[in-house]
Amino acid sequence: MSWLTDVDDDDDDKYADYEARNRPNPKGNRARTKIRPEHTDAVTGRVFTVDRGRYSVIVGEGKADEHAALASRASELRKQPIVTGDYVDLVGDTSGDEGTLTRIVRIQPRTTVLRRSADDSDEVERIIVANADQMLIVVAAANPEPRSRLVDRYLVAAFDAGLTPILCITKTDLADPAEFLANFDGLDITVVRSGVGAMPTTEIAALLEGHTTVAVGHSGVGKSTLVNALVPDANRAIGRVNSVTGRGRHTSSSTISYRVGSGWVVDTPGVRSFGLGHVDTANILRAFTDLAAIAEDCPRGCTHLPDAPDCAMNERVAAGELGESGKLRLDSFQRLLASLT
Repeated sequence: MSWLTDVDDDDDDKYADYEARNRPNPKGNRARTKIRPEHTDAVTGRVFTVDRGRYSVIVGEGKADEHAALASRASELRKQPIVTGDYVDLVGDTSGDEGTLTRIVRIQPRTTVLRRSADDSDEVERIIVANADQMLIVVAAANPEPRSRLVDRYLVAAFDAGLTPILCITKTDLADPAEFLANFDGLDITVVRSGVGAMPTTEIAALLEGHTTVAVGHSGVGKSTLVNALVPDANRAIGRVNSVTGRGRHTSSSTISYRVGSGWVVDTPGVRSFGLGHVDTANILRAFTDLAAIAEDCPRGCTHLPDAPDCAMNERVAAGELGESGKLRLDSFQRLLASLT
């Protein structure tokens, strides 16, 4: 008979109770707490690109000792997205020396957030860039053909995020963009055109000075070519347009910031669609300050679309009170609203 069968049942219960009460904590005996250090000695950094759970940050931005460093995120931030353009608080080794890794412990409040969803019905939104104040929309006059509805969507996203849009037309040697640009006559936006065989780098660089500008565009329109012209050492991959489908091939696969003078340009991967499921239509109206003042006289729940009953804006245009420029701006505004549906 083994020794296990000789042990009294009462002793079994006694020892089991003892072991249950005195079993050591496998994770250590220190009590768990949600209280985190304040990290009062944290250093501010700016995220300029994200790659597989590692964050490249600029430390000491604008100072003589400005340098890049590699960072990971603190465990308490694992459910919070950290994106290009974020200002973050860093602790640990922020020297940026080879082999060092600092740690992100806080995300500072964002001034703006540019977002998109997979499609208009998708409630899950993706943050593209934080703290930008301008959007550079790059469109080719041809090859691939310009898509006014995609540009409309970019404009909606810009107005929703509070960004100032700039429209850059490339490949003007292949086609005259006048007819395409007529779609935006009612909008007070800056338009820059490329020269024959050359990008408008001087004009674009002047517009980027002192700003954080996110560059967006359909695949194959020359966005990365423009970034390479502005930042010669960027070496962004340049795609080609498929001669059969007329579509550009995706080349840039990451969002990354580059210094341009005293400003930043944020190059994003080319896209063929831009979901707006997250957009608040009121933000679009706020971008049209003159129309917003008139819309205060609209009935509650007014859609502001051409068939909206008793819409004050439609009535003012019909009466000729806003002139040709007002008519164009209302048409542009209503087209942007329509792009959401």
